[in-house]
Amino acid sequence: MIDHLSIQVRDMAASAAFYDAVLAPLGGRRMLEFPNVIGYGRERPEFWIGPTETPGAAREAHLAFTADSRAAVRAFRDAAVTAGAEVLHEPRVWPEYHATYFGAFVRDPDGNNVEAVCHAPE
Repeated sequence: MIDHLSIQVRDMAASAAFYDAVLAPLGGRRMLEFPNVIGYGRERPEFWIGPTETPGAAREAHLAFTADSRAAVRAFRDAAVTAGAEVLHEPRVWPEYHATYFGAFVRDPDGNNVEAVCHAPE
C-alpha cells in the first residue's frame, strides 16, 4: 500500500551513514542521490531522507523495514549498534502481533524508532 516514505533529518551525513549501515543487511542500498536527498531501496527508491525543512522540534516516527529472514533482523540490530544506535528492543518474537512476527527496534540519529521485521517462521 505504501509506495514510498520520506523523513526529515538534522544531520544528513550522520543519517546517511546510519541508514547505509542498517539497510544493507535488509538488501537496501542508496539508489538515487541528489544534493539534498537520498533514496534507498531494493529495486527502486522507497525510503528517502532529506534535511529538516520545517521549524520546531521534530516528532518521532516509526519506520518498519521488511527483512527476508530472522538472521537479517539480527544483522540489522548489529549494524545499528555498530553505527551507534540505541537498542529499544532486542530481536525477538512479538506474539501479540502474530505468531511469527520477529522484530528488532533501534533509534536512528534523529530519535526515530526504526524496526526490522521478518514475518516468516524460523
